[in-house]
Amino acid sequence: MGFIIKFLLTAVLVYVLGNYLPGAHLAGFTDAILLVVVLAVLNAVLKPILKIIGFPITILTLGLFLLVINALIVGLAAYILPGFKLDGFIAALLFSIVLSIVTAVIDMVVD
Repeated sequence: MGFIIKFLLTAVLVYVLGNYLPGAHLAGFTDAILLVVVLAVLNAVLKPILKIIGFPITILTLGLFLLVINALIVGLAAYILPGFKLDGFIAALLFSIVLSIVTAVIDMVVD
């Protein structure tokens, strides 16, 4: 039951972020649900590979390169989904940072 609540809260969060953050454009709530699913799949499949490849850069930047990896994954999700558009890399970076912070808060609250 907690998984469904987290999923729906994340979808609502993504919908709000897509409509109110500058540079992020989301067509509707169904696209928000699809975006959550696509981000989950990309984070499960592609993110570990990118972390291994970018490990030396992550060490040199003291972990800040992980923000770039998150932004790349959000950008790839925007490329895959026609209902989600980003205006550039900065918009993807801002979207990924805010999404990570608020998702962490949701994970702490909903158990």
